[in-house]
Amino acid sequence: MTKNKMNEFALLFRMDITTKEARPSPEQMEAYLTQWHDWTDNIAAQNKLASGNHFSVDGKVIKKDNMVTEGPYTANKMSVAGYIIIKAKDFDEAVNMAKACPILQGEGTSVEVRKIVAM
Repeated sequence: MTKNKMNEFALLFRMDITTKEARPSPEQMEAYLTQWHDWTDNIAAQNKLASGNHFSVDGKVIKKDNMVTEGPYTANKMSVAGYIIIKAKDFDEAVNMAKACPILQGEGTSVEVRKIVAM
């Protein structure tokens, strides 16, 4: 009997991390973290959570000719706030897992699903 091969997918969490007013209050953050842990614990319980982390609001972007700019890369005030790596059989399963992400309750947030391809 062959096992179904699991693929790894990166879930990239985008939100406005540069505008102070867009950041959650400490009370909101506590509620969000509870929802976040419930969601990731559920994925881990299925043995489908590989790794993940949140990013600081600080960053630097290096461009051609070693041009360095301060702050994270943003587009329309949106930046990658963190990621997790999950295991799923295909894009459909990965997308369904991503749809339950509590970050999607916020204004202007998104989750990008990308399959990880070995080099």
